Amino acid sequence: MKKITFIIIALLISNTIRASFVYVPMDHNNQKDHLKAYGIVYYALQNGLKSKWLLNYDGGAFLIENNEVVENECKIRGVSYEVISDTKAALILEEISSPSKNQEAVTLEKAPKIAVYSPKDKMPWDDAVTMVLTYAEIPFDVIYDEEVLNEKLLLYEWLHLHHEDFTGQYGRFYGPYRTAPWYIQQKKDAEARATKLGYTKVSEAKRDVAKKIRDYVIGGGFMFAMCSATDSFDIALAADGVDICEAMFDGDASDSNYQTQIDFNKTLAFKDFKLIKDPTVYEFSSIDMTRKRKIKKELDYFVLKDFSAKWDQVPTMLCQNHTQLVKAFMGQTTSFDSKHIKSNILILGENTTNGEARYIHGTKGKGMFTFYGGHDPEDYQHRVGDPKTELDLHPTSPGYRLILNNILFPAAKKKKKKT
Repeated sequence: MKKITFIIIALLISNTIRASFVYVPMDHNNQKDHLKAYGIVYYALQNGLKSKWLLNYDGGAFLIENNEVVENECKIRGVSYEVISDTKAALILEEISSPSKNQEAVTLEKAPKIAVYSPKDKMPWDDAVTMVLTYAEIPFDVIYDEEVLNEKLLLYEWLHLHHEDFTGQYGRFYGPYRTAPWYIQQKKDAEARATKLGYTKVSEAKRDVAKKIRDYVIGGGFMFAMCSATDSFDIALAADGVDICEAMFDGDASDSNYQTQIDFNKTLAFKDFKLIKDPTVYEFSSIDMTRKRKIKKELDYFVLKDFSAKWDQVPTMLCQNHTQLVKAFMGQTTSFDSKHIKSNILILGENTTNGEARYIHGTKGKGMFTFYGGHDPEDYQHRVGDPKTELDLHPTSPGYRLILNNILFPAAKKKKKKT
């Protein structure tokens, strides 16, 4: 009888301490590679393992169904983790569920299929998103104008826009770089591509690409854009049917008084902006704050806003970080003038003293989009020809974490609407 009792007790103890979850902390002190941690979660989802995102808990930690392959991947990729019991996991989830805590556990269901809209000849370090996806070991496909116009976007749940110029003005590089061999070649390549696709002007091809991407969002896609892809995208939509390009860009003069023909009802995020007519000015419009901001580099930060984890899960997911104060960085489009942002757009990160938004989010139809100003979160003022950023030196970058939040949040289980 004593032997049977001992066996039963041993089995109960064994069941209690049975490790069944991989816990991935995301706070400042306990995670040595925040960026690769997202890749671990993506890998787990790819392998059909249940995962939860613990919003506002331990820096936005992850709870993954225990599996030896996940543990091995954490070791190989250098991601900090802990194997915890059912009991400990239940206690964490119980704590998070308290109405007094601004926390929530969100179930992650499926790894989204990812596309990066980018010229095929671009190097990975030309774009922060491509770079961090590669570093985090998250798979993606590179697509460009031909694939978008041929409806290939339907194959993907998540799309990133490389820092592109959708207005057909070749990045507004004409002033400083019009005699540079790379600029001349890029212009020739863009014109040849547009011709192959059946267009007489690059601006017309890019306009139709922008409209296809807009339709992708309306149909339920998730779109993320950085730097000049943000404002140039909205400008292209607003200028549909209007020639805003000067002769050096498309061979003929722009429409007279084209500013009066801009339709702000067609944009996703911005309103009431003024276009820059002078082709030698390295700027698209009054949306961008680069030329207007007066902030010293050592004081240049933006603050992530607080949202209700239980009621506003999407913006809460997008703002998960181990710090609310994020080091700012420049770009062709550095940040957005607050007065040009539509009232239905959520501002996720901002510098209120300078009247600028850095990180914004909105919905369109069934889909969502996020715009993030700046070029490279760990290169304050990236210039043409500068060396690439080595993310091995920045594994805990808060600025890069915001990109990866956007990649992961489409995996979250959708809340059922109350009827």
